[in-house]
Amino acid sequence: MQRTIQIRPDDLTGEATRRLIARHLAGMHDTSPPESVHALDIDALQHPSLSVWTAWIDGELAGVGALKALDADRGEIKSMRADDRFRGAGVGRALLRHIVEDARRRGMSSLWLETGTTEDFVPAQRLYESEGFVVCGPFGDYELDPFSVFMTRTL
Repeated sequence: MQRTIQIRPDDLTGEATRRLIARHLAGMHDTSPPESVHALDIDALQHPSLSVWTAWIDGELAGVGALKALDADRGEIKSMRADDRFRGAGVGRALLRHIVEDARRRGMSSLWLETGTTEDFVPAQRLYESEGFVVCGPFGDYELDPFSVFMTRTL
């Protein structure tokens, strides 16, 4: 039985969301050197250029994702994370599609992202590729890094 995934804006004040963001950040530090960790903490996620959504299944926090406005035409996907209990349940795909649709509604013409290169990040890379993202070079303030892969998608 497929469970319904509810996606809603999140103000980052809830304890469940704060714990998931902290686990996400810790996981990034476990798999990448400090200079290659581009995940945002709670304070950085509260910047006005960011919108954050959480996914819920049966009243439980299942995942988080954010959209950062790089400028009027481009957005960056940030802080995509499914709670370990809900991996493989479609949470990441649902959040990604929601973010893509929000970017379209805002009139953005492209989305960009950075993810890791180690084995732990292969599922994320496959998800992004399956949703139309292609590998590209660094964008914004990013630099070439053996622990980063950069992707983009035209909307």
